[in-house]
Amino acid sequence: MSKKKFAPQTAGSRLISAFPKAKVGDTIASIEQVLTEKADDFETIDYVYVIDEDNVLKGVISIKEIHSSKKDTHIEDVMTKKLVFAYPLTDQERIVYLALSNGIKSIPVVDRQKHLLGIVPFNVILKVFNEEVREDTFKFGGIFHKVGKEYTTIKASATTMIKTRIPWLIIGVLGGAVTASIITNFQNVLNTLLALAAFAPVLAYLSDAVGTQSETLAVRSIALDPKLSLKSYFLREVAVALVLALVCGVLLSTVALLGWQDPILGVIVGVSMFISIIAAVFISTGFPFIFKKSNLDPAVASGPFATMISDVTTMTIYFAIASLLLVQFGLM
Repeated sequence: MSKKKFAPQTAGSRLISAFPKAKVGDTIASIEQVLTEKADDFETIDYVYVIDEDNVLKGVISIKEIHSSKKDTHIEDVMTKKLVFAYPLTDQERIVYLALSNGIKSIPVVDRQKHLLGIVPFNVILKVFNEEVREDTFKFGGIFHKVGKEYTTIKASATTMIKTRIPWLIIGVLGGAVTASIITNFQNVLNTLLALAAFAPVLAYLSDAVGTQSETLAVRSIALDPKLSLKSYFLREVAVALVLALVCGVLLSTVALLGWQDPILGVIVGVSMFISIIAAVFISTGFPFIFKKSNLDPAVASGPFATMISDVTTMTIYFAIASLLLVQFGLM
């Protein structure tokens, strides 16, 4: 089957058809003879895939197991029947995950009726792994970079690198302007309690750190399991967010209380940290799922984009809570 029939970056577009196959009922001796006679015709020789008369995949056996089995043994008696396989439209990143998590060198590709279409060999899996790591690294860094032979960071011109790096930075400048505007609008809050300014970078950093962790896990989870349940994933992240927010909020509140001897500052900083981390987790986890639903690459939702949104949200929460509590305590 031609690889051109399948969408790019799917298992179908990566499969090969020249590999060892055997049929149910074949003996080890007959398979060894085929391997010897047709070795030069195969693109890879790691496993022998066993099919029936209708080309339905039934099992697999490694070359090592073949040579260590008795010659008169039928293949179905020694083959592995617990199969790891992919469908033609399976994302190529999922192929890498299946190979690495199961410790196997190639992945068979089958249709819905389990007809064997081909396999994705070890050298292709390594190539895909390298491409995906580079692509995601660039995206997490906010770099609009095409991964391929003609787009390597080593050989790229200065003009090319400027074009790939500047888009998100411009957006970041706009986000910074929004953040600065928010702080300016709460100038009266800072005038009332100047120590609040000292904790603004700490809140932004911790929120960004937790958000980056959440978005990385979300992007990876979506890539490895396209059918990932949004509800169950979010429930787990909410539980994690509550614990992280509580720990960071209490610690930062304690630091403010002991270092500045100001209980009001401690309450403001602690409550703001708690709410900001929860918001950061929701933002960083939600955007990848939204991008996925919109048929956009979830990895684009990471890096500078999520950081910008998180910073704006954190500063808004921080100064809004500070303003509210200062009014409640009669200081404004």
